[in-house]
Amino acid sequence: MTTFTDFLNILPDPNNPIGDAGQAGGSTGAGYASVKLSSDAPVIKDRTNSGRHLARAIASHNWEIDISYNPMTRAEFEPIYNFLLQKRGGLVPFYVSLPQYVAPQNTSFASYVDGGTNLEVAANTPAGSTSFLIGKTGYSYTTNGTPKPGDLFTIDGANSNHKKAYMVTRVETYADYQTGSTRPTTSQVRVHCAPGLQRAVSATDDVVFYNPLIKVILSSDVQSYSLGTNNLYSFSLKLEEVQ
Repeated sequence: MTTFTDFLNILPDPNNPIGDAGQAGGSTGAGYASVKLSSDAPVIKDRTNSGRHLARAIASHNWEIDISYNPMTRAEFEPIYNFLLQKRGGLVPFYVSLPQYVAPQNTSFASYVDGGTNLEVAANTPAGSTSFLIGKTGYSYTTNGTPKPGDLFTIDGANSNHKKAYMVTRVETYADYQTGSTRPTTSQVRVHCAPGLQRAVSATDDVVFYNPLIKVILSSDVQSYSLGTNNLYSFSLKLEEVQ
């Protein structure tokens, strides 16, 4: 007899297999044929008679994800489909790991953060900020590398409700930083992100760059598949980020 603590709450894939009891492990999940990631940041735009541009954000940002699978055998298909049925459409949130964001682009930095070694927020930073300092004692940006624009991250800290996923847009270091701003130390980097921080973050909160998970729901309450004459299943799904 094998017991487990929690049911798997990550969409099954080759890195996150699921067993018949719903536990992590067991059969290997099918890989994705394609992944589409969309950034949705609603804005109202207008122009005055003189041509001046006026704009303001009217709703919170969220990521939208389209996933398509290659034709699957029943053994490959059923773990995914039944995992989603358990979520009852858009009722129950779960997490998804996108293969292109599992590891940061910089190989030295990826090696540093692999295995749970996370950089930390350097100082309390308010919600809405689009940049903040991160670092860690013993970390060196010249030796351990840095995140790069396009890396995805989440924040694991005192606020357990802070599940938003962010993307790096700029990285300032001790060597390269904007004049007039606080210069990062050699054990820090300043990360600019999109969107701005949804919630305030506290000093020492972990910044997770290795395998950041996006919290999502199914965009539709109807999930259907097609079974071809070759006895293979065709399936795709649409997801939207939730907090």
